[in-house]
This record gives sequence, structure tokens and C-alpha cells, in this order.
Amino acid sequence: MENKYDVIVIGAGHAGCEAALASARLGLKTLMVTTNLQHIAYMSCNPAVGGLAKGHIVREIDALGGEMAVNTDKSTIQFKRLNTKKGPAVRASRAQCDKDLYSTYMKEVISSTPRLSTLEGEVKRLLIEGSTCAGILVGDDEKNLKRIHAQATIITTGTFMNGIMHVGMSQSSGGRAGDKASVGLSGHLKELGFKVTRLKTGTPARLHKGSIDWSKTTPQPGDKDFFPFSRKIKELRLPQVNCYLSYTSEKTHDIIRANLDKSPLYCGVIEGIGPRYCPSIEDKVVRFADKDRHQTFLEPEGLNTDLIYVQGMSTSLPIEVQYEFLKTIPGLENVKIIRPGYAVEYDFIHPTQLRRTLETKEISGLYLAGQVNGTSGYEEAAGQGFWAGVNAAMKILERDPMILGRHESYLGVLIDDLVTRGTEEPYRMFTSRAEYRLLLREDNTDDRLLERGHGLGLISDEDRKNFNSLMSEVDAIREELKNTSLVPNQETQNILKEIGSAPLMKPTTLEELLRRSEIEFSILKAFTKISGTAVAIEKVAIAVKYEGYIRRQNELVDQAKRLENFKIPPDFDFSGVVGFSNEEREKLVKIKPETVGQAFRISGVNPSAIQALLINLKGRDKLKNIIML
Repeated sequence: MENKYDVIVIGAGHAGCEAALASARLGLKTLMVTTNLQHIAYMSCNPAVGGLAKGHIVREIDALGGEMAVNTDKSTIQFKRLNTKKGPAVRASRAQCDKDLYSTYMKEVISSTPRLSTLEGEVKRLLIEGSTCAGILVGDDEKNLKRIHAQATIITTGTFMNGIMHVGMSQSSGGRAGDKASVGLSGHLKELGFKVTRLKTGTPARLHKGSIDWSKTTPQPGDKDFFPFSRKIKELRLPQVNCYLSYTSEKTHDIIRANLDKSPLYCGVIEGIGPRYCPSIEDKVVRFADKDRHQTFLEPEGLNTDLIYVQGMSTSLPIEVQYEFLKTIPGLENVKIIRPGYAVEYDFIHPTQLRRTLETKEISGLYLAGQVNGTSGYEEAAGQGFWAGVNAAMKILERDPMILGRHESYLGVLIDDLVTRGTEEPYRMFTSRAEYRLLLREDNTDDRLLERGHGLGLISDEDRKNFNSLMSEVDAIREELKNTSLVPNQETQNILKEIGSAPLMKPTTLEELLRRSEIEFSILKAFTKISGTAVAIEKVAIAVKYEGYIRRQNELVDQAKRLENFKIPPDFDFSGVVGFSNEEREKLVKIKPETVGQAFRISGVNPSAIQALLINLKGRDKLKNIIML
């Protein structure tokens, strides 16, 4: 085993895999260290990828050159597109995956990637030289730890740092069932001065599919049309399966309420804050006491397993109580639990201690990514892992960092929210978090980011060429719409009348006609032979119908860019600026924003403080052409 690498990645979950692959693909000698090599990219909770805003992140990772989208498409056993009746900004893809195949495929990618090595072991401490991380200390024997050196180290430990699993009043050390916790690294980070506190997550019971009466549930099939997460995948590769819907009842809720004294969440045993938007069933019953039932989806974990995931029923109640309330749900009267639900409490690092590259502010060469930064979900973790892996490589290669703005990507929103605003509870991405979400659609992900990925060296010339061909097709269709006009003759008017659209009063281009809300692109074929691929047609239709809204959002982006372009020197002393309140000064000193735009987004920092900051920067000749707010 060698003891010197360019980059070391601690952890092999979704963040760790993306970080290690990005680093190795950029030409750096990379080592990924994990306590269990069999659980690379293991899906600890529901084996589903995507959903609202999360699906956007998966496509962005793909457009930049990451792996999650390809791996998801290859292992999909049910695909659905959400919000299809709403606007394109909030449409999102979701895939139920085969849990074992997802992990297997990612292992194959990891093992076949040049310059990427793996090691099974536990990282106890970091090698710190002055204010620089120079590598890791790994091993089981504290007196005989192995030193491995690196120019950059990325921590992606997920829920494993001081992880404790709770089932009723029983506790055991671990980051998830079957894997032990990491017990040394968290304390070491505290010693280094990092603010470390506790969070909580959970998972429901896994049921045996043969013990379920499916006739009492409602089948939930996937979509007939498949929209791959990755441009590299054209069609589904695995057989598609149904999920099934059932409901809790008042009897279910009565049992849970009667046993809250056995819940570690309600007895004060669990101190960590849980996810607001994915509460346990105990939490649902208490917080939403007016609801007489809650949905629960029975979702298969794969094609060759008997395990069924009970979505919406995360719990840490004792197993006998889990049996009791599950049997009140239609279809589960004779259910058999293969593994009980449990809660996991773990340490996380407050992300305001990070730069926008995800490098820590106090220790050079040390990066954090994933749930260790306070996020929830595979997608948010993978996005951070990719971001950290790229930026660690960029620093070593002495290239400019990859920083994406809030107007460019959901990844930019995610990172900016974490490092600027922080989080006190598991952070989950929503479309509502993005103020420019009309610009951040699933359909235009490659338009926004593929050229960026090519510039990094992670998107091939061939992929770029194929994308440019698609955009040429889009331009040609758009041009034809602009140059083809309809006259208000009887034939045209009759067609419009049939579809409930107003008659033409004058010659009208197809582009103008398409702007009508009731006119879909397919209707234009009644007037012309215009055609194209489904992807190109969707791009054109959205661009035409939402052109005015998109223009207005771009104007807002231009205004925000002015503040974002005002850089703050790294050694700037916020404590010496006159005009800040004590709260504003405290937050600016703590977060150390890199731009005036970032400072403006800090909660509690008012416009008057930004004006004082601009005046001070101008006075130091650090900034010119100041625009007063």
C-alpha cells in the first residue's frame, strides 16, 4: 500500500464516489478510504433518486461530468416524471432503483477508473502540519496507525461520525444497519476548533413482500415515457415494476400515540434535530393530529430481493410496536418485518466554516462534502462530493476553482445556502429555494453546464459535439417558426376553432401562435411539416412560451451579478468597519463572505450594512465604480 496520493477521499457513499471519480478523472492520484468496501454507493434509505429539485441536481452532475445520473438510469426499475401538469421549472424526474445493482454498477466504475485506488479501514485522525491538512492516520490499532499523505483530503463520512442507532430505548453504535460508526474523527475535528453538533435521520422497517396482501393496496405504475437523467442513456435497461399505495388509520395513530413514551425521539434520548420535511411517523401523528390518515407507499428495493421499503413510515419505536401499528395498515395485516425501522443520530460540521469551494476556512487542503455538512439526501450529497472533488483537483492543478452562481444551477444554490446561511437541521433542496428557478429547469441543464464540464475536462469532445448538433437543430426549428406565417383563411380558422383557440385577425407566425397557452407544439403540425427530435421540440416550446418570463429573470440576474462581481479581499477586517450592528459584525466576521453579493445574502445583514461595506472597500481603493444601494 502506497502512502502518498494527490487526493484522499474519506467515505464511499454518494458524496465520496463523486469526489473520488472527479479527482481521478482530472488526472490526480486518488485514494478512497471506507470502512466497508462492499457498501460503496450503498443506498441506506429508499433506493430512489431524484424528485422535486433533487432531479435537477442529478442532471446537473451529469452535465458537468459526474456519474450519478448514468448509474441511476442503468439501475432504474420505475421511472416517473413529477409535476407534468405544472410549469417546466418545477417538473422533475424520479427513479426507483435496484438497490444492489446501483451499488454494483458504481463499484465497477470505481474499480475501472485509472488513478483511483480504494482502501478498507477507519480514519482516526488527520495529519495536520501548521494550518494545512497533509493526509490521514488510518487503522484499528491506535498505537500503530498508518500515515498516508496527500495534498488534499475530502471528508464525506455521511451519518457515520459518532453515529448511534436507536430502536426504542435500545442503542447501538453505527452509521446504518450493518456498518460501524466512525468514532475518532469527530473528536479530532472538535480539537481542531470546528463547531460540531448533532443531527438525526431515520428509516422505516423493511418488509417481506410475500407477507403483504397486495389486493388491498393500489398499484402505482411508472410512466410509459422515459426521460433519462443522463444524455448518455437512451432507453430503460431493466424490467419496470409497480409501487403500491396504502394508508394509515386512526387505529394506527392511536397505537403510536399510546407508545410515545417508548420513542427515543419523545423521551429526550435523541438530542439531534431531525429532517423537517421527512418526519418520522411519530412526528406526523403528533404534529398533524387533525389528519385521520397518512399515505404510505410500498416500494420494492430491487428485482431480485424480497425487501419492501415502506415510504412515509420512518420510525424509531420498538420493534413490537412497529409490528402492532403496521398491521393496522390495509395489506399489512400479516406482515413480516425483515429489518425494523430505526433512527440514526450523528455529528455534523456547521457548513459556514467552509469556503465556496467546500474547503475549510481554517485548514488548507481539507474539504467537507455530503451529510457531514448538514444536508439530507443522496442527490445533495453527490452534488457536494463532485463539487469538492473538482475544486480539490483545481487547487492542486493551480487552476481556477469551479464556482457556480445561484442563477446557473441548483448546485450553486445548495452550496451558497450552506456556506452563507448555514443550517441547524438536515437541509433538503426544493425548487422554492432557487429565486431564478425558471432559468434552472431540467430541460436546459446541458445548455447551462455542459460547456463548463467540457472546460473542466470531464465532458468529452464527442459529447460536446453531439450537444452542439442538438442546439443547431433547436435553432433551425426556432428559425422555421419565426419565418412561417399563417394567413386567416377558412382552413386555418376551422382548425383553430376545433381546438378552442381564437381566430386569427391578421397573418401570424407559428412562433406567435405557439405562445398561446392552449397551443401545444404538436398542434402546429396541422399547419406545417415542421418536425424534430422530442428533446429539441421541448426546448423550443419552452423557450417560446416562457420567453418574456425568462427575459425578466435574466434582468434580475444581471442586477445581482453587479454585487457578486465585487470581490472582498481575503484579509479584509470586518470588525473594523463603522456602520455595522453588533449582529451584522458578528455574522460577517464568522462567515467571511468572499463577495459583496454573498454578504448581502447573509441572514440579518441589512442593506445599510452593505452600503457601509461598499464605502469602506472604496475607501481602501479595493473597489471602483461602486453602485450605492
